[in-house]
This record gives sequence, structure tokens and C-alpha cells, in this order.
Amino acid sequence: MAEEITSIEELKRAQAAAQQQGTSITNYSEWESILEDFDIAGIQSTGTYAGDVKLHNQIMAQVEDMIAETVEEQNAQKVQPQHDELTKTDQKTAQDKEQVVKANVVNATSSTIMADYMKYYHLLS
Repeated sequence: MAEEITSIEELKRAQAAAQQQGTSITNYSEWESILEDFDIAGIQSTGTYAGDVKLHNQIMAQVEDMIAETVEEQNAQKVQPQHDELTKTDQKTAQDKEQVVKANVVNATSSTIMADYMKYYHLLS
């Protein structure tokens, strides 16, 4: 094929011409699919099947890399809140332990004060 095919319409016309001569364009369906992807994405065709396949593969590799990066970022963001929750829980647990210690000291002190008061009360009576 001497002419370049840069759109689906041109590819269809070339396929129709080839069928009239009793042949067909090699990899017509795959090329048509690639040209459809290019139309959707607004990408210019290279004009040849080999060039379009190469360009399509490069673009798909870039898209897959971007998806992988996005997934990694999302996973990293999911791990961070869990870590934050654990830190908050640890802080609350530490605060609870501190409150228990304070309560025990207060109870012991008040018990001692009460016991001393009762001793003095009985001595005075």
C-alpha cells in the first residue's frame, strides 16, 4: 500500500478497494480498533499499521504506568490513616493508664485521710 491511512474512513475505503480486488488488508480489525482508540483519545495516526501499533503500545504502557502509580498512591494513603488511628488508640490507651494511676493515688490518699480522720475522731470522743 503506497498511501498512508490516518483515519477509520480511509481504512474502510482501502479495505473495500482491496476486497474488490479479491484481497483484504492484513490486520484490518486490529488496526480499525487502534484507530478508534486514537479517535477517542484525540491522537494522530502515524499513517501505517506498524507505526500505529507501536504508538498504541507506547501509549498503553504509559497508561498502565499511570494506573500503577495511582494505585500505589491510593494504597499509601490507605496505610497512613490506619497508622494514624493506631497512634490515636495508643495515645488514648496511655491517657487511660495515666488516669487509672491518678485515680489510684487519689483513692489511696483519700483512704489514708479518712483513716487518719477516723483515728483522731475516736481519740477525741
